[in-house]
Amino acid sequence: MVHTWPLTLRDRELVLRPLQRRDRAAYDALRRRNAAWLRPWDATDPEHGRVQPPFATLRRWGERQARAGTMLPLGIVVDGRLRGQITAAPILYGPQRCATLGYWIDRESAGRGIVPRAAALVIDHLFAEMGIHRVEVTVRPENAASLRVVEKLHLRGEGLRRSAIHVDGAWRDHLVFAITAEEIRPAHAGRTDRRDHGGRGVLDRLLTEYPPDTRPT
Repeated sequence: MVHTWPLTLRDRELVLRPLQRRDRAAYDALRRRNAAWLRPWDATDPEHGRVQPPFATLRRWGERQARAGTMLPLGIVVDGRLRGQITAAPILYGPQRCATLGYWIDRESAGRGIVPRAAALVIDHLFAEMGIHRVEVTVRPENAASLRVVEKLHLRGEGLRRSAIHVDGAWRDHLVFAITAEEIRPAHAGRTDRRDHGGRGVLDRLLTEYPPDTRPT
């Protein structure tokens, strides 16, 4: 396993990087502007309702977990502007070697292929650099945009988890999608050395099938 933090991942105008102190105003503005857009998909606390930690708290907690290698919290930056966030957490090692991926994006930037590219960058990093074997994404059946993301990434559907996560004030069903390292490089199944996974396999496949939108932001 090779874990480096802070971490920056790039694909042309798309940059994934840790949130910084100077991002606070942009981050808070994004969350305010997209409150209604994100509400149906935001996790909530069944006891305390919708609790969004202050930016400073969120950043400190993410940094601590990231240094330990149990989380990758990355801002989605396009052409120098913060547009959303993608997080791999929890990251488990030992016999499981798996990670769960979550993400959100500014409504104005949705539908341009940014999230699939960001997810592909993170998945490739998890496989090639961190020795993770399986990446999972859970999606509410009503979330058509996120279902399109997992379709583009060729994540395998594994069924429905009933009342899996407390979202938007209630326990919600979630569909489960996953991909394993050997599905990208079958000849190297079971190996964890980064050289054996070919680096950017998921991203390369995505860009071949869905060339990125290059319209100005």
